[in-house]
Amino acid sequence: MKELLLETYTIILPILLGYIVWLLKRQKRDRDANSKGTMLLLRVQLIEYHEEWMERGYVTKHGIQNFIEMYEAYHSLGGNGMVTHLLEEVEELPIKN
Repeated sequence: MKELLLETYTIILPILLGYIVWLLKRQKRDRDANSKGTMLLLRVQLIEYHEEWMERGYVTKHGIQNFIEMYEAYHSLGGNGMVTHLLEEVEELPIKN
């Protein structure tokens, strides 16, 4: 009986571990794709806000708060310095209610 259990574990354990590794890799791939997509959507929105506000010549209090929060989320996802430059320009705009 012990030998049968040992043989069963010897066969099933590598299969089970292989399946778990496969699942973890798949979850990581999906997570990475979601993060990349979120980062790209944030960048598009930040660029649009920047263009609108630079043309308008001012930003609202809530607008700048949202921009900063979106920037922080974008940056934490690995966004580059291009948006940092946009943030700096937006922060120089006058704030109107």
